[in-house]
Amino acid sequence: MSMNLTSLGGAGTVTGSRHLLEIDGAKLLVDCGLFQGLKVLRERNWAPFPIDPKTIDAVVLTHAHLDHSGYLPKFVREGFHGPIYCSSATADLCEILLKDSAHIAEKDAEYANRKGATKHKPALPLYTMPDAERALKQLRPIEFSTETSLPGGAVVKLRRAGHILGAATAEIRAQDRIVVFSGDLGRYDDPFMPDPASIAEADYVLVESTYGDRTHAKIDPMEALGDVIERTVRRGGTVVIPAFAVGRAQLLLYHLWMLKQAGRLQLVPIFLDSPMAIDATELLCRHLDDHRLSSKVCKESCEIATYVRDVEASKAVTANPMPKVIIAASGMATGGRVLHHIRALGSEAKNTILFSGYQAIGTRGAKILDGAGETRIFGQWIPIRAEIASLPMLSAHADSDEILRWLGGFAKPPRRTFIVHGEPSASEALRVRIDRDLGWDSAVVDPSRRYALA
Repeated sequence: MSMNLTSLGGAGTVTGSRHLLEIDGAKLLVDCGLFQGLKVLRERNWAPFPIDPKTIDAVVLTHAHLDHSGYLPKFVREGFHGPIYCSSATADLCEILLKDSAHIAEKDAEYANRKGATKHKPALPLYTMPDAERALKQLRPIEFSTETSLPGGAVVKLRRAGHILGAATAEIRAQDRIVVFSGDLGRYDDPFMPDPASIAEADYVLVESTYGDRTHAKIDPMEALGDVIERTVRRGGTVVIPAFAVGRAQLLLYHLWMLKQAGRLQLVPIFLDSPMAIDATELLCRHLDDHRLSSKVCKESCEIATYVRDVEASKAVTANPMPKVIIAASGMATGGRVLHHIRALGSEAKNTILFSGYQAIGTRGAKILDGAGETRIFGQWIPIRAEIASLPMLSAHADSDEILRWLGGFAKPPRRTFIVHGEPSASEALRVRIDRDLGWDSAVVDPSRRYALA
């Protein structure tokens, strides 16, 4: 039996995860993500897929975040017609995320054509709503911890990865070889999501390295969140939190509910200004097996915020001078309603912009967090005088210690461990740790190489 691995994305970067596993001629793709962040990365979304999509037999999706799922509509439009295996919650989240991504792509193209702000005549969306709807029809939800047959005589088993609702690790077994894909690993002892499930054995492991070069501060995120909000409110300001609509927004609501249960922030209104985040939040209570919250706590934490669905209501929230908390997408301030709030509130020192997750290189969020005194929004340069705060301990990604803890769950060393999904420095730091702490054979994946899995 021949087996080969090629990373077509998610190698040398934290985005665009696409890993091709070839088994005796059958082609399986694990994740099918969008490239995000730097322009040079985003432009890769427009290039033809390196392998003819018609020749791919199946896709296995670890979770719904767009850097793992967001290329699917274009992939299907280019000819992929096979099944897309994922967990039930991932399928439900993809329904929200892929349609939203298509809607934004269509709106961006329409705006560029209307304003003449394009080198292309006409500007076209990366994909459309019909493309997204076709891709969604190919989703095949499967149960956790149950083997499902794949082309080429392989089987796949999903296990919970924590991270976000429905996130999974993927074990692909073909004859005498086992390849495990970590997807994005979540945190241990998280109050919201389950621990990443341990796996007993594998011949080869692909492991993410988003935080491969650092550990999260051992600080209570609820206390830190409460402190930032209270000091901002004392000076009459508003806290704007750019948040990923899936995962981070819901975790923030839970911590805010806990703070109010503890008697804090009693008079501080909270607004969730993201239709996509609202839809994702409402999914929580439909997937109680996918997180730690009870039905009662899930319902109450989801009700802690005022939901802002339409644009006029969003404008009213921005204009209201009363101190408040606004949670809005996107998490890296690359688009969405949060840009309107930053434009309106970021120039006043009494306010706070609070980052609650990873900021990829080249994103507006990363630049603001690094101390940029101004940022360009909708063609205007906006001065940034607001307090800039960050709560990295709220991250849904495992840190270096937690990645090593997950790897330590294998009963014996894999033949080789491949390190993916990280900036080069983070991936190399994780490789060094794996070598030093575990003594395993590991390598940072080279996207130009095709690895034979003997």
